[in-house]
Amino acid sequence: MDKFQRTSYRGRLAPSPTGLLHLGHARTFWIAAQRAAEHKGELILRNEDIDPQRCRVEYAAAMFEDLRWLGIDWSEGPDRGGPFAPYSQSERRNFYLDAWRKLLGAGWIYPCFCSRKDIALSAGAPNDDDEPVYPGTCRPERHAKLQFHPHEAMAATTAWKSASPRGFNWRFRVPDEDEISFTDRHLGPQRITAGRDFGDFIVWRRDDVPAYQLAVVVDDAAMQITEVVRGADLLRSTARQILLLRALGLPIPDYYHCDLVRDENGVRLAKRHDSLAIRKLRAMGWTPEQARSERQV
Repeated sequence: MDKFQRTSYRGRLAPSPTGLLHLGHARTFWIAAQRAAEHKGELILRNEDIDPQRCRVEYAAAMFEDLRWLGIDWSEGPDRGGPFAPYSQSERRNFYLDAWRKLLGAGWIYPCFCSRKDIALSAGAPNDDDEPVYPGTCRPERHAKLQFHPHEAMAATTAWKSASPRGFNWRFRVPDEDEISFTDRHLGPQRITAGRDFGDFIVWRRDDVPAYQLAVVVDDAAMQITEVVRGADLLRSTARQILLLRALGLPIPDYYHCDLVRDENGVRLAKRHDSLAIRKLRAMGWTPEQARSERQV
């Protein structure tokens, strides 16, 4: 099943409280709110606080306040509840574990011992704006050729039979040369090739935290999201997520990737652009209308 059977529109806002929301977030979230309004649909707020090392309670509080200042409202969320609660990812671990077990049972994932440095230094892993392409070092068919230390070899054997993902980076094995095609509601037809444009990707981290890709697809499906609105920098993530959705037998929503907001040097905005944080702009006297504007900074 590739599409939702629902006829009603369900969009979402999915900020992560790892820093203050900036102008780029404001534009994307406003577009998401407008699309939900245009379709006379529902807008759901999900707090993506999955990473305990980076997420902060104070950023979550600021996030709610800034969204309301922008004039954005939602019908379901951590502050309002709803039929698909909880709406904070830190409270949804069991959903992610169920998906991990399903992927493991179907042979889609495998434990990986490679460090980020190992991958970055690999001759087969060129860097791009997204992440290095994984060279396939720990793929199952190559285990016999690997020179593991004895404790690693034992750990690898145990991992395959484990009921817990703890202690390993678990990677999704992408179908090499498979072209993932979809029509973006804003950018038009997209074609991204697995194994070339991106490689095997992490769905569960060795520090026992579900990765972004897995958590997002599980939650979008569980919350019956029909359209995902986000920045164009996540196009390759969309291809990864479509593969995960197919592997899990979940419906695939529509996608709308917004143009990126860039600074005066042409660099896309990130949370490190503190001077363009919404609350800094508020303190400077900006209005919500200015923050929602499509004018470049």
